[in-house]
Amino acid sequence: MHDLVIRGGTVVDGTGATPRVTNVAIDGNRIVAVGDDVGEGRREIDATGLLVTPGWVDIHTHYDGQVTWDPHLTPSGWNGVTTVVMGNCGVGFAPVKPGEEQFLIQLMEGVEDIPGAALAEGIDWQWESFPEYLDALERMPRAIDVGTQIPHGAVRAYVMGERGAKNEKAEPHEVAEMARLVKEGLQAGALGFSTSRTILHRAVDGELVPGTTADREEVMGIGRAIGEVGHGVFEVASDLAPEGDELQWMSDLGKETGLPVSFACLQNPMDPDQWRRLLTACEKDAAEGGKLTPQVAQRPAGLLLGFESTFHPFSLHAAYAPYAAMAPAQRLAELAKPEVRAAIVASQPKPELMVGFTAIIVGAYQMMFPLGDPPDYEPGPERSVAAIAERTGRTPAEVIYDTMMEKGGRGFIYLPILGYANGDLEPIREMMMHPQAVFSLSDGGAHCGIICDASIPTYLLTHWARDRKRGPRVPLEEIVERQTRRTAEFYGLRDRGVIAPGMKADVNVIDFDALQIHAPHMVYDLPANGRRLVQKIDGYRYTICGGAVTFEDGEPTGAMPGKLIRGPQAAAS
Repeated sequence: MHDLVIRGGTVVDGTGATPRVTNVAIDGNRIVAVGDDVGEGRREIDATGLLVTPGWVDIHTHYDGQVTWDPHLTPSGWNGVTTVVMGNCGVGFAPVKPGEEQFLIQLMEGVEDIPGAALAEGIDWQWESFPEYLDALERMPRAIDVGTQIPHGAVRAYVMGERGAKNEKAEPHEVAEMARLVKEGLQAGALGFSTSRTILHRAVDGELVPGTTADREEVMGIGRAIGEVGHGVFEVASDLAPEGDELQWMSDLGKETGLPVSFACLQNPMDPDQWRRLLTACEKDAAEGGKLTPQVAQRPAGLLLGFESTFHPFSLHAAYAPYAAMAPAQRLAELAKPEVRAAIVASQPKPELMVGFTAIIVGAYQMMFPLGDPPDYEPGPERSVAAIAERTGRTPAEVIYDTMMEKGGRGFIYLPILGYANGDLEPIREMMMHPQAVFSLSDGGAHCGIICDASIPTYLLTHWARDRKRGPRVPLEEIVERQTRRTAEFYGLRDRGVIAPGMKADVNVIDFDALQIHAPHMVYDLPANGRRLVQKIDGYRYTICGGAVTFEDGEPTGAMPGKLIRGPQAAAS
């Protein structure tokens, strides 16, 4: 008698094999049999007509603070994710010297748009060192497995103090101490190390993330420590400027250590063919024995512009200023007044502010689209604000205002910043299917007031495998393999991501036909009433982590089988 049998489902097993109708038996936290005759279970799930897949493994999240108060790690938990890797982009909360916690909070708030008040109220700082952080996480119950990375920003600030925070050059003894701390963290169970090298990542005080301008000696010195331990991914968020220099040191590090060095590979609208050069560089590196790996998104990095968002096209308009500081309900009541609408859409921001990124948010009407419900992340040009304005005889500002006032003032304008220079998702599809690419960049837990991409694992099924109309779809078995076995093995987690005897019993049972991503909406459920964008999902009948049903029809069951992952995990013997 097995603990659990999933009977009669269409198993997409994570290997890329053709789906097949069969049964899955689970004892304890392991899959023990897959086949037509697996015996009976103490509990049985009738999966007739449903998909049975491994649990999703999401390797680019920012739950470093939320993990200490939310055992379900939503929205990722709603999306069938059973393993997350956090500590990306060089930001996190360990190591930290007593009294310096606020520095790391304002760093995370600035870079990842997570409310600082929520982090300050929600985190119970039970640690100083990174190993102590892991010990604290291990004591907390949770429904999802959690893997960690050591953040360069925290390590640099810990070792160098204010000099490190201000990105001054590290002396050799400081590089050695940073390397020692990284080595200590990896030996305690971290899965990797991350750094930020983009000028877009800034703390609340405007300073770049510590390590952004670190020289070759520093990044190579830390990287060599990872090589000495023998496991770990070196993850980089980089502007790739100068492109050749950045790719060179990453390639050199991978060849020297034999470990993966990964970077975010996205379509830059200012250099829309760069991604092709980057993939070519990865191919050349692989031919030379390197481990350079592009992390690719599965939909554009898109901003959600609304009256509750961090910013929107009217944020800098003088006529909007009186309403900016109001409580949400009061603000929306005022914005609904015709005279207020008329004044705001007729006003303009100061000309000196209309440069760079701000100019795009305020006036790139051909790049803006009503998001819709269900949301459309691959809209055609006829759905742009510019096109709608021309068809309806309104100004673009009026179209934007009216769209954001839908649903009682909770509508969204979608502005795809990265990955949509061609006006469709073909470049993203090509990046996704590159043999060296790894699916990533959902940013679960981050960008709470402007981006909501934790639903990307579900989007892989709804859009890419089922619904896409503006280009080729991707076979379901390939989608599943790349979001399970491929992402798991990239971080050395060879015990999960495949439905096979001996593997960890992380499983989704999905009503594929009913699977739906709803429009994002803002909630105020973080500590200190902090806000965040969330998306509800329909279609996940059961999510199972470690053999226990953790979510049933989208609702948590109360089971807490999730664990802290300490280091690489061996494959089933």
